[in-house]
Amino acid sequence: MSRNFNGPNGFRALGQASLGALLVSAGTGHLTFQRQEFRAQVPHWVQLDPDVVVLASGVVEIGLGSALLATWKQPRRALVGGAVAAFFVAIFPGNIAQLVNHADAFGLDTDTKRAVRLVFQPLLVAWALAATDSRRALREHRALRNRRSA
Repeated sequence: MSRNFNGPNGFRALGQASLGALLVSAGTGHLTFQRQEFRAQVPHWVQLDPDVVVLASGVVEIGLGSALLATWKQPRRALVGGAVAAFFVAIFPGNIAQLVNHADAFGLDTDTKRAVRLVFQPLLVAWALAATDSRRALREHRALRNRRSA
């Protein structure tokens, strides 16, 4: 489906498409050439084979990225954005583990670099919610549902 990236919603659409492409690319890296790098982020307390975690999270990233690239109508678009934001929250412990365990990966070879990276995780959450207009769409959906039940 072709998207119009002009006008007031163009920035959101561009943000959504960019985030979708980023997730598909990262997910592909999980499954191929960056598997070892992603293994460095699996916390030691996860009681699964790190390679299984990396492969599973890669499949999830590809799925979420594909959903961002394919879902443009509300409220489904907002639901996808919420799922992507929740995914970014769910993988945050892996980023913390990389810092705590002093694991080198993705060029993050100092604790300072690993700590700076942590700051960007909330920005990814905000990106997912803003690009899909999740907060507004879900608020409107709830209001409509409440009016129907009243």
